[in-house]
Amino acid sequence: MNSKQQGLARLKNVFGDQYSDNATAREQHSCGESFVSELLPDAVLMLNSTKAVAEAVCICSEHSIPIIAFGTGTSLEGQLVPVNGGVSFDLTGMDKVLEINAEDFDVKLQAGVTREALNYALKTSGLFFPLDPGANASLGGMASTRASGTNAVRYGTMKEVVLGLTVVTPNGDVIQTGGRSRKSAAGYDLTHLYIGAEGTLGIITELRLRIFPVPEQIRAAVCSFSSVNQAAQCVIECMQLAVPLARIELLNSCQMGACIEYSKLQGFTAQPTLFMEFHGSKSSVDEQVALVESVAQEYNGDDFRCAETLEQRNELWKARHQAYFACLALNPGASVISTDVCVPISKLAECIELSEAKALELGFNCPLVGHVGDGNFHLIIPFYPDNQEQVEAANALSHYLVQQALAMQGTCTGEHGIGLRKKAYLLEEHGAQAVQTMRLIKQALDPKNIMNPGKIFDLA
Repeated sequence: MNSKQQGLARLKNVFGDQYSDNATAREQHSCGESFVSELLPDAVLMLNSTKAVAEAVCICSEHSIPIIAFGTGTSLEGQLVPVNGGVSFDLTGMDKVLEINAEDFDVKLQAGVTREALNYALKTSGLFFPLDPGANASLGGMASTRASGTNAVRYGTMKEVVLGLTVVTPNGDVIQTGGRSRKSAAGYDLTHLYIGAEGTLGIITELRLRIFPVPEQIRAAVCSFSSVNQAAQCVIECMQLAVPLARIELLNSCQMGACIEYSKLQGFTAQPTLFMEFHGSKSSVDEQVALVESVAQEYNGDDFRCAETLEQRNELWKARHQAYFACLALNPGASVISTDVCVPISKLAECIELSEAKALELGFNCPLVGHVGDGNFHLIIPFYPDNQEQVEAANALSHYLVQQALAMQGTCTGEHGIGLRKKAYLLEEHGAQAVQTMRLIKQALDPKNIMNPGKIFDLA
């Protein structure tokens, strides 16, 4: 029995029913969404406390067994693929909200709590957690990928809302980073070192987050346009006028048609459409709506209408949240590449226009959806894996999109992260010395390379 087998046997002995090497469980933990993998972890551990995670990490470290932290499995760039086998640490059992400090607008919770569960726990407090990546992701996973989402234009990304973390290091130690104060000049900013590290430096087991007062009034609105360019130009002008929009989402014709069909939206047409949400007092929301409507008219916006009731708002945002599944329904049996980029807001319209033109040139009618208030958008590329020509064209389109974003001084990923799929672009975006600095940090903190190995960059 080699060291790895000995370590797995120890884990099984220590954790009993929490340990599984069942083929189905291993397959369920082998990848996230939009990334197919035939690689399986050797085992899955269902863990429910920081103490249990630390104990399991100690055993894995002693036997040099790779570890992949698993939340809800919604990652999109291959972050969960066990490239070297190892053990998937399923943290969904870490689902407790530990503290709600309403007076100070902060909350402490375990990493497996989902954003919807957190907002359910906050529902009687007059507070809410605004970040919404579209999926009901775990907060630990959102921190690990530096997620953002539909409300980021007003409330920021996970980088802005995380105050502190509990992290299990690669040798099994438990450290606390950050704290409850809103600012600190005490030492290195370890909190933000782990945010966006995609589980390669340690396992986030608890988080302290900022939460926000529920606005006096929330109003949603939609407006359709004759072209994506006009819709994007409308967004750019709204941002330049400093309209404090809470959400502003762009769906192209293909995506809108898919949502109409999948979510049974009534009274909409398959045209480029902006979904918007306004937060504030009644008078401020009235002013915001009037200003955005006037801007939309300048760009031939059509059928500007507001969703006044909670039910109407929920119908709209449910359709937006189901956009990915609506895309899958467009092409039954197809695989998809769901990729994202982010560009300076002034370059948004140009980047979208070039991407759509290239997609048509390569034979794709691609759904496009964007958190466009901060220059971030997603292109969903459907293809059939048994059609090699289509596979190559899909990869070429994904590559083209990233190249255009980088040429415009944007980034290869606004919120999905690097994972496996975008490792080559990290070097292009940041340069050899910056990536080498990242390698040195990884090697210093994880000398055995057991924390989600093979992701973000290669060590060699």
